[in-house]
Amino acid sequence: MLEGGIWTGPIMDQHMHLDPRNRFLDAAREFAQCGGTSIMLVHKPGFSDSLPLDSEGYKSAYSETISMAEKVRTRVGIDVDVTLGPHPVVWDIQSNEIGVEKSTELHIEAVGLALDFIESGDAVCLGEVGRPHYPVDSERWNSANETLLEIMSMAAGEKVPIQLHVEDRGAETCKELSKLCDSSGLPRSSAVRHFSPPNISREHTSQLSSTVNMGNGSIEGIVETLPHSDSMWGMETDFLDDPNRPGAVLGPKTVPKRTQQLCSYLLELGWEEEEVTSLMLNVHENWPNEIYH
Repeated sequence: MLEGGIWTGPIMDQHMHLDPRNRFLDAAREFAQCGGTSIMLVHKPGFSDSLPLDSEGYKSAYSETISMAEKVRTRVGIDVDVTLGPHPVVWDIQSNEIGVEKSTELHIEAVGLALDFIESGDAVCLGEVGRPHYPVDSERWNSANETLLEIMSMAAGEKVPIQLHVEDRGAETCKELSKLCDSSGLPRSSAVRHFSPPNISREHTSQLSSTVNMGNGSIEGIVETLPHSDSMWGMETDFLDDPNRPGAVLGPKTVPKRTQQLCSYLLELGWEEEEVTSLMLNVHENWPNEIYH
């Protein structure tokens, strides 16, 4: 699958959002034209519109994500897996609007609905769930962690993986999350830290799975910590498909481009083609299959 140093095998973006009111199919086509073969389509909350106020609102929003996935499969011809769940920032916003208790009830209800869709085969992962990535007061933070523990327990009970939206406090974040996993019964490998920094060492990940944000410096960070890695990891853009933030967080071409750069880098370091092929198959096919299927 390496031809003249060029990777021609599978390439998966493990965290991408799409919006039928914005680029949508054009963004998916751009990814495919650069060699992309598979995406994890993650439910995007309607921050710019109205947030769901009941289970019917969530059902409608989730159904739109599922519909988009099917259109990408049929019209673009790439594989699409779906991640559904209520966003932790929505929980925080609605805690301010309707109170923590009611917001938490709605949040847990939305998790249950997402798990129903997963059980029916419309999605494969719960997410992005987690806790606010910005400072909140200690009472709100404790509530967020209690809610996350309940969500993890629900996922563990259904044997469903989760994608985590969390803050970045280095190794401490993953250490805390790993303890929550252990308390809930959720295998650490089934908790995927989304928007992970490119440090895939055991010391940093605490054996959580991770999808690395493939921005500048990501290749160097991965290569530097790869010898110390013992967990599954993948690549992501967190493409938002937001008309107010064109190209954010990273564009659809990024993961295919970084995949080629990583292959070239490893070959220059003296890796054998078979070793590079094995790693790329793990990153883009074997590990996603192990986590989500």
